[in-house]
Amino acid sequence: MARKKMSCICGLGCLRWKYKLMKNLKPQFGIDRFLQSGSGYRNTRFGLVTNNAATTSDGEPSRKALLKAGFKIEKLFSPEHGLTARGKDGAYQNNMTDPLTRLPVISLYADKLMPDEKDLSGIDVLLFDIPDVGCRFYTYLWTMTYVMEACSEFNKPLFILDRPNPTGGNIELSEGPMLDELRCSSFIGRWNIPVRHSCTLGELANYFSEIRIKEIDLKVIQVQNWNRDLTSKKVNWFFVPTSPAITDVETALMYPGSGLLEGINVNEGRGTETPFKIFGAPWIHAGDLQEKFNSLSIPGVSSRPVSYTPQAGLYENEICNGLQLSISDAELFHPVNTGINLIKLISSLYPDHCTERLYKTNVNPTGKSHPDKLTGVYGSFEKLKIGDLSGFDLNNAHWKKVIQPYLLY
Repeated sequence: MARKKMSCICGLGCLRWKYKLMKNLKPQFGIDRFLQSGSGYRNTRFGLVTNNAATTSDGEPSRKALLKAGFKIEKLFSPEHGLTARGKDGAYQNNMTDPLTRLPVISLYADKLMPDEKDLSGIDVLLFDIPDVGCRFYTYLWTMTYVMEACSEFNKPLFILDRPNPTGGNIELSEGPMLDELRCSSFIGRWNIPVRHSCTLGELANYFSEIRIKEIDLKVIQVQNWNRDLTSKKVNWFFVPTSPAITDVETALMYPGSGLLEGINVNEGRGTETPFKIFGAPWIHAGDLQEKFNSLSIPGVSSRPVSYTPQAGLYENEICNGLQLSISDAELFHPVNTGINLIKLISSLYPDHCTERLYKTNVNPTGKSHPDKLTGVYGSFEKLKIGDLSGFDLNNAHWKKVIQPYLLY
């Protein structure tokens, strides 16, 4: 006699089934959910902070989808890299007219970083829809904070159309250092959060509205079919390059670590097809560096020696020798720890060559103190040169505690 299959009453089987089902469902972004349920706003005049990386889950540009659905979009605002999301890193972005919608575009990476009262005139509600990569020194996050401040000052409601963190939301995988606001605050890190924060922008907006910008009418349109353990790679959802150098999810995961190399005179892969996955300099011996790197036994990452000639960026058209990194286990890989160990290693192997780098951008024209702005630690390069890790707390147990009330997923 066949046994009757029993249903799960303990909950564990149900959770496993739910997790398996969620993995097979395509996440619905905030823009998708707003399009489905925002009919009550059809007579509202909107401004939209966006770029070409912001699409529906089906790949349609958010601004086009909103207009097609009958929403009144009066003007657009764009962050670093411009509306195209293809502008050169750190380069001034001009105002423009969007060729797709013919709407005016106000740049928030030009002479100003925050919309002014005139910019927000004729707008009832401001929408924010820009993908992020989960790293403190990626500037879209800080554009959001300036937009929040403008909406607070000029009494405009702000809707964050939330998106999954493409590298996952496991708070246990977040990494410091935290930011020394007094000495290291900048547009690549205004406030005290870790380098890898493991949050969505909607969650960070909730957090900042509580501790920084309390007088704001904020609404977060949440993502559906996503949880903290899911990355875009795991669920195989559509990833649009968020900027010229962040071309895929693996690059986004490496960026909080290999992006730190912008603070020293090493090419971080810009000017190649694999930025942030390779790095080098003319004065590095690739074989020696790989041997020493492997001896560190850093989990979740492997390396191989490479020689390449960047077509842009530092050492343009010069032969660089270095390493190509590959993530072997994303759950074990800690990018910030890897990046800090790389700077320590390179500066110890090549003390006569490795120097602090001036990284000039629109928001830091002199390029000075870039390592401190990246790490959030004052005097970071000099400390790493001598192996002094004071201030480099990667565990950030405090962050894991304080952010909990603001997590949405």
